[in-house]
Amino acid sequence: MNPIVTVQEAVTAFADWMEPTDAELDAIELEMPAILADVDMIDAEIAALETRPAELGARRTRRARRKALATRVALANRADCGEAA
Repeated sequence: MNPIVTVQEAVTAFADWMEPTDAELDAIELEMPAILADVDMIDAEIAALETRPAELGARRTRRARRKALATRVALANRADCGEAA
């Protein structure tokens, strides 16, 4: 029989007492506009799937995709310039 001791390390690595570091929280805060833009895009896509195809749904989806892309580009440009939040 093999002991399960090696699994304990994997389990305790994600223990409740471990909190994100300040650097991780800063990284999340920096990416939050992109995350929210992606959520808006997914919401638009779900709304388009739930209804009949219509021009309004297609426009909403295109607008959300453009916003998500623009946000990602701005985030990438900020990272390329070495700016920190």
